[in-house]
Amino acid sequence: MSSLIRTHAALLIAGILSFAIMGAGQSLYGPALPAFAREFGLTVGQAGWLVSALWIGSATGVALMFFRGRQVTPRHALGVMVVGSGIVAAGIGWWPTLAGSVIFGMGYGIATVVFNPRVLRAFGAKGPSMVSLLNAMFAVGAIIAPLGFVAIGSNPHLAFAVVAGLCALIWLAAGTGERVDEAAAAGAASKPYRFRAGLLCFGVVCIGVEACLIGLGPTALITAGASEETAARALSGFFVAFLISRSALVFVAHLVPPFAVYAGAMTGAAICALGAIILPAVPFFMAMGAFAGLFFPGFFVTASRVMGDDPRVTPTIIAAGLVGGISSPVILGWLVEGMGERGFFQIIAGLTVATAAVALLLLRKVSAEVRA
Repeated sequence: MSSLIRTHAALLIAGILSFAIMGAGQSLYGPALPAFAREFGLTVGQAGWLVSALWIGSATGVALMFFRGRQVTPRHALGVMVVGSGIVAAGIGWWPTLAGSVIFGMGYGIATVVFNPRVLRAFGAKGPSMVSLLNAMFAVGAIIAPLGFVAIGSNPHLAFAVVAGLCALIWLAAGTGERVDEAAAAGAASKPYRFRAGLLCFGVVCIGVEACLIGLGPTALITAGASEETAARALSGFFVAFLISRSALVFVAHLVPPFAVYAGAMTGAAICALGAIILPAVPFFMAMGAFAGLFFPGFFVTASRVMGDDPRVTPTIIAAGLVGGISSPVILGWLVEGMGERGFFQIIAGLTVATAAVALLLLRKVSAEVRA
């Protein structure tokens, strides 16, 4: 393992730092939106288009990787993030800022597709653990960035300038890792592209549930009787549990079948959602963070092993997650209208229980495909 780390040190360091910056950049939008709204004379709802722009850009970046993935390197992803965050930091108007958010999102999507499969492939049997490490660092950035935002006087332009500067520094660190990994990839590609719609549905569900818990969870807690302050603290607790579970997975991911990780995480989330219906919702919501943290690593490694190592595989996997992440909050927000105070958790419980049941039913079959 130590020799692998030395060989692929540039790739791993660039990936770890990039994922931390990606988490930081995404989490900055929450506290920065009111400041952008005041600056540009918008409502907070209108300023929320910056978040939508991020996800639109991310989807565009993933689509680009599907068609041009062989030519794209970590430096390309970081360069796009430098440009996007730099435009946002410049504060030269609402429309340029919106465009900057789209461009930053493109870099975000490209980086997700570039680093996950390269690290998984480069570290062989320990690849799942290293993928878990990357995604754990995303949570680290998401936790630290809002605190840093407050420390610099809640200045969104300065915050995004820092993001741009850090991306530029990581761009320098990523320089040598690309060539090593590309050479390894050339000799490693052995499985053809196999589109598996049924398997991808697990990604749509898990990322959809994760997006709903993060985006709508605090509002659901308030509806269930919690104060705004309690709901905000519960979201922080959710992310702490999220980080702890992903960090723990670094040490065991190579020992546990990836689809077993997914099925176990979905089962745990289902139990927590049921608990949030019957008992006080806050502690169960925070506990769901631990299981949500395992969703993507379990799904990504499973789908990567089954669908092959063609460059189009990872964009397809990420695209499935984007379908869930973009559509589910809108759909769930519409469904909970008119339901009771625990309607959100009732829907989450129904979805996770059904998905967990199917995952457990298919566990042996999918695990055999992963090993094949």
